[in-house]
Amino acid sequence: MLNFNWGDRTYLMGVLNVTPDSFSDGGEFNRPDAALHQAIALAAAGADIIDVGGQSTRPGAELISVSSELERVLSVLQVIRPIIDIPISVDTTSSIVAKAAVDAGADIVNDISGGTFDSAMFSTVAKLNVPIVLMHIRGNPQTMQQMTDYQDVIAEISDFLSQQITAATTAGIKREKIIIDPGIGFAKNLAQNLEIFRRLTELKKLECPILVGPSRKSFIGKILNQPDPKARVWGTAAACCAAIFNGADLLRVHDVEQIRDVSIVADAIWRINQTK
Repeated sequence: MLNFNWGDRTYLMGVLNVTPDSFSDGGEFNRPDAALHQAIALAAAGADIIDVGGQSTRPGAELISVSSELERVLSVLQVIRPIIDIPISVDTTSSIVAKAAVDAGADIVNDISGGTFDSAMFSTVAKLNVPIVLMHIRGNPQTMQQMTDYQDVIAEISDFLSQQITAATTAGIKREKIIIDPGIGFAKNLAQNLEIFRRLTELKKLECPILVGPSRKSFIGKILNQPDPKARVWGTAAACCAAIFNGADLLRVHDVEQIRDVSIVADAIWRINQTK
């Protein structure tokens, strides 16, 4: 899948939000020219995948129409796909957007709902024959922060992801095309986010590559007492080290240049098969 040798090293997914309201970079890259400039910068910094999202998923984000999401995503894909030669993922919960984006050159679907928001997502992705990221969430971005009551956060994440893997493969998605994501910050409080890092290895039993997305998130801001998301890069770096140590295969980050150095050193320390 994607010609990635999972386990050999940590791969990086660079964030490209083409929205006016994302939590740390809203409005910066929502024009095609600005998005192209950032995509080139992310690739040059060492991103292995560029993740394009047209719908903000920050807590409380306004839900936009499918047509608005399509306009945002496709206008950007049309300019970056001819230039960017690394895989591009589309961050969407809509099967309509997923299909249009793949038709426009995207290689991966990254669904923060784990296939639960759109009943046609799995059948659509199966027909497209592309990889999919299944993330754990409760509720939606408008309600998720009121849904953090877990008996055992990792066990419940694992059960949800196991169910969605089964649903995806039943719909025709090949298991080797599935990546899982515990959903840092999505319907989890500070303590639960930290517990996910400590117990991430427990998700290895699902036998899918693991994506972790801690980048600039509010749990880091709370620990550091840092309200500015862009000033959380080194807190993000610490979280990324913890994720690598506990089995992450792929990190979704804004600050690719810095986290690439972090991941190279962390890989050299923790991955037995790491070579020079």
